[in-house]
Amino acid sequence: MMFNKILIANRGEIALRVIRACREMGIASVAVHSTADSDAMHVRMADEAICIGPPPSAQSYLHVPAIISACEISGADAIHPGYGFLSENAAFVQVVEDHDITFIGPSAEHIRLMGDKITAKETMRALGVPCVPGSDGGVPDVETARSVAEDIGYPVIIKATAGGGGRGMKLARSAKEIDSAFRTARAEAKSAFGNDAVYLEKYLGTPRHIEIQVFGDGKGNAVHLGERDCSLQRRHQKVLEEAPSPALDAATRARIGQTCAEAVARIGYRGAGTIEFLYENGEFYFIEMNTRLQVEHPVTEAIFGVDLVREQIRVAAGKPLSFAQDDLHLGGHAIEVRINAEKLPNFTPCPGTVATYHAPGGLGVRMDSALYSGYTIPPYYDSLIAKLIVHGRDRPEALARLNRALGELIIDGVDSSVPLFRALLEQQDVLTGDYNIHWLEAFLAQTLET
Repeated sequence: MMFNKILIANRGEIALRVIRACREMGIASVAVHSTADSDAMHVRMADEAICIGPPPSAQSYLHVPAIISACEISGADAIHPGYGFLSENAAFVQVVEDHDITFIGPSAEHIRLMGDKITAKETMRALGVPCVPGSDGGVPDVETARSVAEDIGYPVIIKATAGGGGRGMKLARSAKEIDSAFRTARAEAKSAFGNDAVYLEKYLGTPRHIEIQVFGDGKGNAVHLGERDCSLQRRHQKVLEEAPSPALDAATRARIGQTCAEAVARIGYRGAGTIEFLYENGEFYFIEMNTRLQVEHPVTEAIFGVDLVREQIRVAAGKPLSFAQDDLHLGGHAIEVRINAEKLPNFTPCPGTVATYHAPGGLGVRMDSALYSGYTIPPYYDSLIAKLIVHGRDRPEALARLNRALGELIIDGVDSSVPLFRALLEQQDVLTGDYNIHWLEAFLAQTLET
């Protein structure tokens, strides 16, 4: 039985993305919004809209009672969480299910399982997924950290078990740095997540960030949809993503993809998920699993010709996957750039009123954004304002299309990160795909120096 009405517990471009999928499927949509988002595009586009609180996220988009009340008021029988906010909050999923509302995503059990980095690593290792050498579990004190580091060799990185977004992560290149790195990582973890537990891993020098898109039906069946290369990062935040990766061949892709699909099938995973790896010298090392739709999902949609949000909704409604592994054939190359309302070169958030907005178009160009001329970007939320996705028959064509589309894009009235991407397309390493997770920060440091 398909849903009659879906409430989207999110905002911005991802809320619009879900609304569009609902409309194509003939399902009514409900937007929730803070008072700061009363004029937002997702509020205008949804079939219904309900205000759930004041601007701060804790009092609106993260306020579970308000979201559940909005479901009851509107009669929505399912919730799509988008990404961010409550999308990976196991307690929220449990509350949703306790109110006989369907959560469009994995079970609370699987979110909880993968939400703790140590448990996730142990689970994946048991499922045959390759992992980074490191501590077997949490590291309780400096002495233990020093012992583990000496066993696996420096450099090492200390990470918060409940971490994300680069917080609670500290590098120790030698024994002299381990004490300071350990204490700083714990302090940051406590401040950011209310949990000071940390673990330790071998630090890889020049890896790429490769993630595998998986999809399960919750009944023991799963597929993979290839990989995305997310190696161009700043402060552990992805800036540009592409698929397929310039670093992988078809045999390697099939091998790691099958390993990931089999792993999530064995645990009965339901919905979309992404298994993230560091990749160096031909080897994959698991770092985490995101139990939700990714910001960069459009590049996978482009090369496989599938609608991942539609599939999320179908599977949550109890329907089987609409495609098998043998039905999935990679076609062409896709690139996504994340456009933020930020002032360069310091990447300072830059909210304000958009005087003029014009989206690029043409063959192979997709713009996911909630912007419009006259829209005021509020200062309360993430600075991501648009995602530009291009698709070509091969990587050179996709790069040329990205360059053309960036030239057509107009966002006047606020600063944005568009100039960064124009600069990147002039770099030989980017044009050839010869980069790793440290490349962008080195480039930015050099640019600032000159």
